[in-house]
Amino acid sequence: MGGMQQRFEEFLNRPGFLGDLLGNLEAKSGVKRYYLATGSIAFLGFYLMFGYGASLLCNLIGFVYPAYASIKAIESSSKDDDTMWLTYWVVYGLFSVAEFFSDTFLCWFPFYYAGKCLFLLWCMAPITWNGSQVLYHSFIRPWFLKHHQTVDSVLSDLSGRALNAASVASREAIQESTK
Repeated sequence: MGGMQQRFEEFLNRPGFLGDLLGNLEAKSGVKRYYLATGSIAFLGFYLMFGYGASLLCNLIGFVYPAYASIKAIESSSKDDDTMWLTYWVVYGLFSVAEFFSDTFLCWFPFYYAGKCLFLLWCMAPITWNGSQVLYHSFIRPWFLKHHQTVDSVLSDLSGRALNAASVASREAIQESTK
């Protein structure tokens, strides 16, 4: 446990937005940044379990930082960070669609939003076995490789039908306007 606490403290002391913010708060309040961070995490955890608007907070946690990191990845020259965040967004998108159908029931379960938030944090965690990688390589990629040709042909057929319908509607509109 001591090794984990030490790594957490090293993370909090790294230069960057979080480290600088905690450093300023530590200097102004006199409270160590470790206590500020653990207190904030505990407050967020309790709020996600019992607070009003936990759904919004959870969705912000699952969206704001990944969006920021994705923009940074787009602007970097490395391809690895692009792939990592694209994988996150695929998992996030599928999770959001599944949640749309189940949220009416799941939101009544105690600690649902805390669990959802932990899931999203696991999906974006900067580790090799994060949720996005595990879910993508275990479930999404095998399903995609098995079914992508069928999906492509259905989408192509739908696209052709939509273009045809738009063309017919345009012709009919033009004919009606010239009468």
